[in-house]
Amino acid sequence: MPNPTEAHPFAQDWIAAWNSHDLDRILAHYAPSVTLTSPAAAKLLNDPSGTVTGDAALRDYFQRGLDAFPNLHFELLDVLAGLSSVVLLFNNQRGTHTAEYMELDSAGKIIRVVANYSG
Repeated sequence: MPNPTEAHPFAQDWIAAWNSHDLDRILAHYAPSVTLTSPAAAKLLNDPSGTVTGDAALRDYFQRGLDAFPNLHFELLDVLAGLSSVVLLFNNQRGTHTAEYMELDSAGKIIRVVANYSG
Protein backbone atom coordinates (compact mmCIF):
# COMPACT_ATOMS: atom_id res chain seq x y z
CA MET A 1 0.00 0.00 0.00
CA PRO A 2 -0.82 2.44 -1.19
CA ASN A 3 -2.04 2.30 -4.70
CA PRO A 4 -5.31 3.80 -5.90
CA THR A 5 -7.10 0.46 -5.57
CA GLU A 6 -6.04 0.07 -1.91
CA ALA A 7 -6.07 3.74 -0.93
CA HIS A 8 -9.80 4.25 -1.44
CA PRO A 9 -10.97 1.40 0.83
CA PHE A 10 -8.43 2.53 3.44
CA ALA A 11 -9.78 6.08 3.27
CA GLN A 12 -13.41 4.98 3.45
CA ASP A 13 -12.69 2.79 6.47
CA TRP A 14 -10.76 5.62 8.18
CA ILE A 15 -13.67 8.05 7.62
CA ALA A 16 -16.21 5.47 8.84
CA ALA A 17 -14.13 4.87 11.98
CA TRP A 18 -14.11 8.58 12.80
CA ASN A 19 -17.82 8.93 12.07
CA SER A 20 -18.52 6.01 14.44
CA HIS A 21 -16.73 7.87 17.28
CA ASP A 22 -15.31 4.45 18.29
CA LEU A 23 -11.86 5.30 19.63
CA ASP A 24 -10.47 1.76 19.31
CA ARG A 25 -11.70 1.54 15.72
CA ILE A 26 -10.04 4.88 14.94
CA LEU A 27 -6.75 3.93 16.60
CA ALA A 28 -6.61 0.62 14.73
CA HIS A 29 -5.39 2.63 11.72
CA TYR A 30 -2.28 3.92 13.52
CA ALA A 31 1.09 2.35 14.32
CA PRO A 32 2.28 2.45 17.96
CA SER A 33 5.09 4.85 17.07
CA VAL A 34 2.86 7.31 15.21
CA THR A 35 3.61 11.03 15.09
CA LEU A 36 0.82 13.50 14.32
CA THR A 37 1.23 17.23 13.71
CA SER A 38 -1.88 19.38 13.53
CA PRO A 39 -3.05 22.93 14.20
CA ALA A 40 -6.02 21.36 16.00
CA ALA A 41 -3.64 19.49 18.32
CA ALA A 42 -1.74 22.73 19.00
CA LYS A 43 -4.98 24.40 20.05
CA LEU A 44 -6.62 21.52 21.94
CA LEU A 45 -3.45 20.54 23.79
CA ASN A 46 -2.19 24.11 24.25
CA ASP A 47 1.12 23.07 22.67
CA PRO A 48 2.47 25.32 19.91
CA SER A 49 4.27 22.39 18.25
CA GLY A 50 0.95 20.66 17.61
CA THR A 51 2.79 17.35 17.72
CA VAL A 52 1.53 14.16 19.33
CA THR A 53 3.90 11.18 19.53
CA GLY A 54 3.03 7.56 20.31
CA ASP A 55 -0.23 5.68 20.50
CA ALA A 56 -0.94 6.51 24.18
CA ALA A 57 -0.63 10.25 23.56
CA LEU A 58 -2.65 9.88 20.36
CA ARG A 59 -5.42 8.07 22.26
CA ASP A 60 -5.56 10.92 24.78
CA TYR A 61 -5.63 13.59 22.05
CA PHE A 62 -8.30 11.81 20.00
CA GLN A 63 -10.45 11.27 23.10
CA ARG A 64 -10.20 14.97 23.90
CA GLY A 65 -11.20 15.78 20.34
CA LEU A 66 -14.19 13.44 20.40
CA ASP A 67 -15.29 14.95 23.73
CA ALA A 68 -14.85 18.52 22.47
CA PHE A 69 -16.72 17.86 19.21
CA PRO A 70 -19.58 15.44 19.91
CA ASN A 71 -21.08 16.21 16.49
CA LEU A 72 -17.80 15.42 14.69
CA HIS A 73 -18.49 14.08 11.21
CA PHE A 74 -16.30 13.74 8.13
CA GLU A 75 -17.28 13.53 4.47
CA LEU A 76 -14.60 12.14 2.15
CA LEU A 77 -13.97 14.33 -0.90
CA ASP A 78 -10.83 12.87 -2.46
CA VAL A 79 -8.02 10.36 -1.96
CA LEU A 80 -4.53 10.82 -3.38
CA ALA A 81 -2.12 7.88 -3.33
CA GLY A 82 1.67 8.18 -3.14
CA LEU A 83 4.42 5.59 -2.88
CA SER A 84 4.07 5.02 0.87
CA SER A 85 1.52 7.69 1.68
CA VAL A 86 -2.01 8.90 1.12
CA VAL A 87 -3.65 12.29 1.35
CA LEU A 88 -7.27 12.36 2.41
CA LEU A 89 -9.31 15.45 1.62
CA PHE A 90 -12.55 15.73 3.56
CA ASN A 91 -15.13 18.12 4.94
CA ASN A 92 -15.52 18.28 8.69
CA GLN A 93 -18.59 18.99 10.80
CA ARG A 94 -18.06 22.75 10.40
CA GLY A 95 -18.14 22.48 6.62
CA THR A 96 -14.47 23.33 6.19
CA HIS A 97 -11.92 21.29 4.30
CA THR A 98 -9.23 19.19 5.94
CA ALA A 99 -6.37 17.44 4.16
CA GLU A 100 -4.34 14.86 6.03
CA TYR A 101 -1.04 13.60 4.66
CA MET A 102 -0.45 10.11 6.06
CA GLU A 103 2.72 8.06 5.75
CA LEU A 104 2.11 4.33 6.06
CA ASP A 105 4.30 1.44 7.16
CA SER A 106 4.51 -1.88 5.30
CA ALA A 107 1.46 -3.15 7.23
CA GLY A 108 -0.64 -0.19 6.08
CA LYS A 109 -0.64 1.49 9.50
CA ILE A 110 -0.23 5.26 9.78
CA ILE A 111 3.20 6.23 11.12
CA ARG A 112 3.10 9.97 10.42
CA VAL A 113 0.28 12.46 9.92
CA VAL A 114 0.37 16.11 8.96
CA ALA A 115 -3.05 17.78 9.09
CA ASN A 116 -3.94 20.93 7.16
CA TYR A 117 -7.14 22.96 7.39
CA SER A 118 -8.97 25.54 5.30
CA GLY A 119 -10.37 28.76 6.77
